[in-house]
Amino acid sequence: MATLLYRLGRGSLRRRRLVVAIWLVVLVALGLAAAFLRGPTASNFTMPGTESQRALDLLAQQFPAASGATGTIALKAPAEGQLGTPQGQAVVKEIVQEAGQVPGVIGAVDPFTAGAVSPDGRYALIQVQFATGSDEVDDTERAAYERVGESAEAQGWQVAPGGEVLNAEPEVGSTEAIGVVVAAVVLVITFGSLVAAGMTMLNALIGVAVGMAGLFALSSVVELTSTAPILALMLGLAVGIDYSLFITSRHRQNLLDGLPPDEAVGRAVGTAGSAVLFAGATVVIALAGLAVVDIPFLTVMGLAAAGTVTVAVLVAITLQPALLGFAGRRVLPRRLRSTVPAGDGGATPAGGAGATPAGGAGAAPAGDGGTYAQATPAGGRSGFGFRWARLVTRFRIPVILVGLLGLGLLALPTPDMRLALPDAGTAPVGSPARTSNDLITEGFGPGFTGRLAVVVAGDSPQATSAAVPQVTALIQRTDNVLAVTPPQLSPDGRTALLGVLPKTGPTDEATETLVHDIRDSVGGIRDADVLLTGATAIGIDVSEKLADALPVYLLLVVGLSVLLLMLVFRSLLVPVKAALGFLLTVAATFGITVAVFQQGHLADLVGLETPGPLISFLPILLIGILFGLAMDYEVFLVSRMREDFVHGDTARQATINGMGHGARVVTAAALIMISVFGGFVFFLDDPVIKSIGFALAVGVAIDAFVVRMTIVPAVMSLLGDRAWWLPRWLARILPNVDIEGEGLRAHLADREPVTVGPRG
Repeated sequence: MATLLYRLGRGSLRRRRLVVAIWLVVLVALGLAAAFLRGPTASNFTMPGTESQRALDLLAQQFPAASGATGTIALKAPAEGQLGTPQGQAVVKEIVQEAGQVPGVIGAVDPFTAGAVSPDGRYALIQVQFATGSDEVDDTERAAYERVGESAEAQGWQVAPGGEVLNAEPEVGSTEAIGVVVAAVVLVITFGSLVAAGMTMLNALIGVAVGMAGLFALSSVVELTSTAPILALMLGLAVGIDYSLFITSRHRQNLLDGLPPDEAVGRAVGTAGSAVLFAGATVVIALAGLAVVDIPFLTVMGLAAAGTVTVAVLVAITLQPALLGFAGRRVLPRRLRSTVPAGDGGATPAGGAGATPAGGAGAAPAGDGGTYAQATPAGGRSGFGFRWARLVTRFRIPVILVGLLGLGLLALPTPDMRLALPDAGTAPVGSPARTSNDLITEGFGPGFTGRLAVVVAGDSPQATSAAVPQVTALIQRTDNVLAVTPPQLSPDGRTALLGVLPKTGPTDEATETLVHDIRDSVGGIRDADVLLTGATAIGIDVSEKLADALPVYLLLVVGLSVLLLMLVFRSLLVPVKAALGFLLTVAATFGITVAVFQQGHLADLVGLETPGPLISFLPILLIGILFGLAMDYEVFLVSRMREDFVHGDTARQATINGMGHGARVVTAAALIMISVFGGFVFFLDDPVIKSIGFALAVGVAIDAFVVRMTIVPAVMSLLGDRAWWLPRWLARILPNVDIEGEGLRAHLADREPVTVGPRG
């Protein structure tokens, strides 16, 4: 693989104009396709096979008028008792009429008729029924709905339209560019060259643009959830910058070792590119593996993000070499440019390997982004990575114990984690959905924001009519039920829809218990199908199915990590150690996220206004993404350790070498990812995106700096030679993927060596 990538890198640089032209054509074509074919994104979460989804499907088939989106307009009069006056009632009736005339609305229910008036005569609720689902309500209809009651507000009334019809899509604003700016600063500091930093950033941005354009072009045939494009952007940008960083770092070092540009980039893609390809594959496999959970919206999210990561890998190993060809020596800091031979990357002297010093660039592993010092005696290496590695290996037992204890303490809140789909109560303060939710809670209690719907369907109108009183009586006797509304009947009388008002809010544990209690109590009805649904019930069903799938997916990811790393490092203990480190990262990340977003500790620091349960799919999504990123750092650090060990260093010295050469690039990569993810924490109001960005940023920080750069070298030095043990029978059956470029070095060694000097 390394030899193939070596040829790809050289070819991309030599034909750099063609490569750039191809990518620009792809970008323009996909951009046009996205502009003309882009479809709407979905803000609802469906779960085929659950009772709540079966109820919605039944309504759509037998009672379509009741299957569309619903809205609730909350009213608050200027004074108590005002709703009981003729003037107050006239205002309410005017609002009802106005709501009924909103485009797309098929009816608005008078609160006096429905009994939706508070005892103090100050609050009222108007139920609004739309003809279509919330995803089909267009912006014009939604805007008209939000304007209902403006004349009443001028008279001192509070009018707050709300409900599922206002489920808003999170939008990425210009403030997310802060993360990109921070990443650019890290690149400039790492490279000491504006050209190298700018080229790396440009490469990543082109990859993200291609990936996002392709994603939106497919949105007309594939239903995307509103969070899928945000996740794809977040992850594609982070890995795109990192992958380009790894290859650029290695290319620069090859230039400093005296190689001409095409040979330098070829070896960079052959070695660092091999690791990029493997690292990208692990992320893609983990994200695509979300399909095994069999949850459609999560599958789409995973595949969307996997697509952008795939593009990031392809751009890194093809477009990046081409751009490096245009940059030439300017990719180096100004003070070092005169120390390398000039050249345009065109004709290469036969066997251009000859300029490589013993153990030179060809021997460096995929993660080598720091100063290559193979010719320097080991004891003379004094970079931060080397000093840190010596300290960690010297005090390995205390380091391991402190690391495990610290991560264990951070993971303590994890068992208290609660999962739910977001509701209006966690929406940003001041948003229409949050204003309506708060007004309803203020006037009627939290249960009115989490109403449930019971569908009763019989084979005949008589069967349905007989079942409805039984169902109503059973539900009314259930604990935590505030009220059961009168049934709405379908035109043929075979389907009835009852509303159930709990005493507690939609994400309260008591409401979750109530959903199960109602289903248990009506399970004995024989003459009709009785199904419980509604946004609250759907959220509970989705959360439970995701929670059940979490252990299976975690086992799949951990098993996959052990297998993949066994292929890469040809060792048993290294993969097991890597998997255990990944589990530590996940546990600590969950603990911190629960403490901040669920329990509310330090919530002000991240701009979180209302703590609550974590979004249902966050744990599975976090595991999938962090798995790939953790394996990135594992490969870039441990591959050098293995290579030096194989070439004669002691296990301890090999560990120090791996850390010394890999620490710089891994630190830069982690800081870039943290800054990109952090941009979504501090500059987006949506609590779902905020929690995902926070968990990813924290997870990367823990995995890179605590697990991979501290605990891993300590454990490796403790294991010594045993870290690289592999049974002979297993060594024979495992394929050699050559992630470290050993085959490439053999290929280069067979070529005729020449001396490369400055060109005249």
